[in-house]
Amino acid sequence: MDWNITQNLSSNIVFGILLFATIIYWISLSLFRGKKNLVQIGKLSALIANGLLFFILGSRWIVAGYFPLSNLYESLLFLTWTILTIYLYLEYKTKSKLLGAVLLPIALLINGFANLTLSADMQKASPLVPALQSNWLMMHVSMMMLSYATLIIGSLLCILFLVLSKLQDVDLQLVDESTSLVFYNNIFAYYEAKVFSQENKSLVSNNVPFEEDIQEIAFLKLLKSLDNWSYRIIGLGFPFLTIGIIAGGVWANEAWGSYWSWDPKETWALITWLVFATYLHSRITKGWEGKKTAILGGLGFFVIWICYLGVNFLGKGLHSYGWLS
Repeated sequence: MDWNITQNLSSNIVFGILLFATIIYWISLSLFRGKKNLVQIGKLSALIANGLLFFILGSRWIVAGYFPLSNLYESLLFLTWTILTIYLYLEYKTKSKLLGAVLLPIALLINGFANLTLSADMQKASPLVPALQSNWLMMHVSMMMLSYATLIIGSLLCILFLVLSKLQDVDLQLVDESTSLVFYNNIFAYYEAKVFSQENKSLVSNNVPFEEDIQEIAFLKLLKSLDNWSYRIIGLGFPFLTIGIIAGGVWANEAWGSYWSWDPKETWALITWLVFATYLHSRITKGWEGKKTAILGGLGFFVIWICYLGVNFLGKGLHSYGWLS
């Protein structure tokens, strides 16, 4: 069987698996007490999809003879694979079905765009144009795609924070730091494990209904977790973005004789860097958290997509290889 047919078939299977996993997570999230078996099925499906994407990218690398990041289709597959890999790690660390319900749809949409929107010619592996025949291809593009994946996930958690908090200011200092890195999606799980015990029955002796207290505690812990994890993930993605931009400048000087040409892609990469630099600066030096930084992070989600896809659909600039023109 032709390699292109095999890869396209595998990519379509990935789309079907991600669709199935997304539905499973949404169903499990809608069930109040949740079903562990459903979550395990969804996680296993995401793991299988991740393995298939790794096979597709690896086979393209072997067959074509270069790192598979030379066109839009390959970069979309790599972005999907990276998002799934980071998601699986976060799922392992947090044991949260909320992450799957939020992040898997993004991976599904990216993979669907690659398979259902792009033409067959754009999906084929083709020889590199002279400007791309450089060792800097792997360094620059891989760093940029890693930064896109991590920053997209961190920004999504910021948006989720804003949605759950309904754009209200929340005092996250009320949450115990020692337990803030765990997602309490299931209020009753927290209820049974932490509070509803013989030692804590004295907490009921107030005028506020006991169950409402537990819901408020669990909700604050969830917001604190979202805030912490978005900060950590964006903090990881920002150095990738910085390295990618620097590597791109060195490659540009080698290929075109100039480190910076104010190409639309370069300009929006700089804007993206400034947005997330502002986010990290406000957290590290100003001590901001919660709503203020979540707004900055949420803004970054849209800036990334403009940088990655938006400017290239104009068909202008030095970064239009393998794109629509």
